[in-house]
Amino acid sequence: MNVAIIVAAGKSERMGTGVDKAFLSLGSKPIIAWSLLAFEACEDVDQIILVVRREQLLAAKSVAQMFGISKLQTILPGGGKRQDSVMSGMELLGPDTRLVVVHDGARPCVTPGLISETLRYAKRHGCGIAATRIWDTVKYVERGTTVDHTLDRSKLWAVQTPQAFNAELLRRAYKAVVEKKATVTDEASAVELLGEPVRLVEWTRPNIKITTVEDMPLAAVAMQLN
Repeated sequence: MNVAIIVAAGKSERMGTGVDKAFLSLGSKPIIAWSLLAFEACEDVDQIILVVRREQLLAAKSVAQMFGISKLQTILPGGGKRQDSVMSGMELLGPDTRLVVVHDGARPCVTPGLISETLRYAKRHGCGIAATRIWDTVKYVERGTTVDHTLDRSKLWAVQTPQAFNAELLRRAYKAVVEKKATVTDEASAVELLGEPVRLVEWTRPNIKITTVEDMPLAAVAMQLN
């Protein structure tokens, strides 16, 4: 069985006070609905676990019912950190779960094709991480705004979600996170703590993460291109 954990429990601090970006409207649907529909349509996903803010549990249930998300197993309240939310979702994984794919609900441009590709890599290599090459020139700044040096962009990638893993590998990775009292911003970082290889899945189509208000129109345009 392949299970998806969609996390949408962030504080959305850069969107403004009191805003939960996951439930803002993007076109005809709430932002979170676009991700739910993509995973619903992906033939390689059997179940979905959704993690949201505690105060949004009823709203999330309504969205799932409105858009017919039949694969949704449960809706959970999130934790203080992203990793806490993911680990809460992982606690519900059954013994028959072979692959786990984690996705940020703030990336509404995700497609069933990208989800399947990350799962294919995870089945073959243990993990598959959506990523894109960085084409901008990137400067390293030690402090303030003074450039220390320029990084070699040919070796730089921007990592995204979905991120798919062998279930046992991800369990071991998050066990290491807890034991080392580490803070990680994605699952790939947790796997890196084990010293295990992380495989990137190159994706050249738009996969924008909505972080600020300015990202909303960009995402709307990008979704028309997917």
